[in-house]
Amino acid sequence: MSHRAAALLLGAAVAFTASTARAAVCGDADGSGGVSLTDGVRALRAAAGLADGCEVPVCDVDGNGVVSVTDGVRLLRAAAGLDGALVCSDRTPDPRSGGDTTVFDASVNAFGQPAANLPFGDRPDFFTGNALFNRNWVTAPSSTVGSDGLGPIFNAVSCSTCHFKDGRGRPPAAEDEAFESALVRLSVPGSDPVAGVVAEPRYGRQLGNRSIRGVPAEGAPRLVYEDRAGSYGDGTPYALRAPRLAIDGLAYGPLAPDVLTSVRVAQQIAGLGLLAAMDDAALLARADPDDADGDGVSGRANLVWDRRRGESVVGRFGWKASVPTIEQQVAGAFVGDIGITSPLFASEDCTAVQTACMQAPNGGSPEIDQLKLDLVTFYVTLLAVPARRDLADPVVRRGEALFAATGCAACHVPTLVTAELAGFPAVSGQTIHPYTDLLLHDLGPDLADGHPDYLASGSEWRTPPLWGLGLVPIVNDHLFLLHDGRARGFAEAILWHGGEATTAREAFRTLPAGDRDALVRFLESL
Repeated sequence: MSHRAAALLLGAAVAFTASTARAAVCGDADGSGGVSLTDGVRALRAAAGLADGCEVPVCDVDGNGVVSVTDGVRLLRAAAGLDGALVCSDRTPDPRSGGDTTVFDASVNAFGQPAANLPFGDRPDFFTGNALFNRNWVTAPSSTVGSDGLGPIFNAVSCSTCHFKDGRGRPPAAEDEAFESALVRLSVPGSDPVAGVVAEPRYGRQLGNRSIRGVPAEGAPRLVYEDRAGSYGDGTPYALRAPRLAIDGLAYGPLAPDVLTSVRVAQQIAGLGLLAAMDDAALLARADPDDADGDGVSGRANLVWDRRRGESVVGRFGWKASVPTIEQQVAGAFVGDIGITSPLFASEDCTAVQTACMQAPNGGSPEIDQLKLDLVTFYVTLLAVPARRDLADPVVRRGEALFAATGCAACHVPTLVTAELAGFPAVSGQTIHPYTDLLLHDLGPDLADGHPDYLASGSEWRTPPLWGLGLVPIVNDHLFLLHDGRARGFAEAILWHGGEATTAREAFRTLPAGDRDALVRFLESL
């Protein structure tokens, strides 16, 4: 240890202990009653000039899920001013983002592969589910029995319309381009214990921009953008684009004066089965709704209605964690996006003023039976996560360390361990690297949509997983990020963060240009 590092460590330890009122013994920085490794790592963080606090997501610099000696050594290197301060060259990150389910595929088909550990005997069901996922539904009645019932009012003709190649949707590229893989959620103030939101009286919970013959579509949404200028800490300018929604051609009268709207793009769906296998208790253990530890991050779980169980449970899917299971997510998309009823959602989404919608022929009751719903659910549950890339690149490794050091990992938790998901052994008991905690976080007014959903407020969002995002440009030919696709890349997405993520955003904004680039390169490797 250099004299400089030793002096920094000693000074930081003394100063930190002196400033911690709850410490009972010398060096007990976390107030646990004894001097532990965590206390040492907190002191080292102070010596390295990093933020206080040592919850596992913050001080687990190497991303292995625990605070260990390696984390302390990394921080000691930073305190000593050594090159690659937070990087320990003896450890290569795990490329298997999805544990044993991971596939090593960086092609245009990277998001559409079955879990690597899925037995061959189960693969026919996977590929049958894939066929149903890609099926184009048609207007009823039709000679193609089992494929009719589209609409009457809808957004897409198939699941893959929004999730092209199982990937990520985008907002329209031009103001006059129709919404294709994005949609508009609607509600009015209030809450509904089953649906989560109160439907807009004339247009329901989602704007349908398409319809079958003889039934008017609800309206045509479009986005207009306004530039917002800013600058990095080194003076380099940047511009963000703030979207504004307009809806033309409303067919059923004006929207309610107090209508709440939210533009949403489709998320890539690889790895959802692994997130479904996360134990509720493990998610709740990370929640800190009252910010009891004072770190400024106060994630909380959304409690939502499970239609299968008939009770409120922890939500984990969707932009606001408003859906509890993959089956309910799939069935909700069938009826909300395509207009296909199922055993979970047996009624068409027509409002009282939409008489032509209510009188239109359907494809049966329900239009998709439980077997088909099960097959699509099976397919979505077992889509594999692609492996990380460029793990030996020193810039990527530096970026990974900076991702933790700036506080991004407080919400985008690198490593989780799945529990057992009944009927799906392939995703059970896996060590995974999704970079999410599946909790709600308040990201401030700039990202707020003002559209609550169950417990989620208008400014709260579920931490989205980051795995696979680096392949979106290859699979989907774009990198529009955040819930409405406003961010044109990783840097803009970070710069939009506020609220609980303000400290992490400012840490990124004030990094030297080379470090900012390194952090982005790390995200591109996921």
